[in-house]
Amino acid sequence: MNNYETVFILTPVLSDAQMKEAVEKFKTLLTDQGAEIINEESWGLRRLAYPIDKKSTGFYCMLEFSADPSAIAGLEVNFRRDERVLRFLTTKHDKFSFEYSEKRRRNRSTKQDASAKAEEFAETTKSKSK
Repeated sequence: MNNYETVFILTPVLSDAQMKEAVEKFKTLLTDQGAEIINEESWGLRRLAYPIDKKSTGFYCMLEFSADPSAIAGLEVNFRRDERVLRFLTTKHDKFSFEYSEKRRRNRSTKQDASAKAEEFAETTKSKSK
């Protein structure tokens, strides 16, 4: 099993529920083919570098997963068939990029933990001062 990362852009006319449903569709497609989802990130609505289908923004989503190479072909066919997908790119991780993505995930989780602790501290000091 190889490690992959795929980034895809969904059309901006979707509601939040429709966007989440589209992401879940691709996740279940991968898991049905025996892939293991390692990380999922939703980067939100962002401006495109150039217009695609007369749209200047899109919902960016990123999935990191480990799968057999045959699963990639099925995933990309479904990306091409789905009219909600504007663009997609799937890359295979080598050992260096895989280590980098692990480090990035750890740093992001520690930053989230630190910000949660800071918020908790601010709430406790606010309640003590009352």
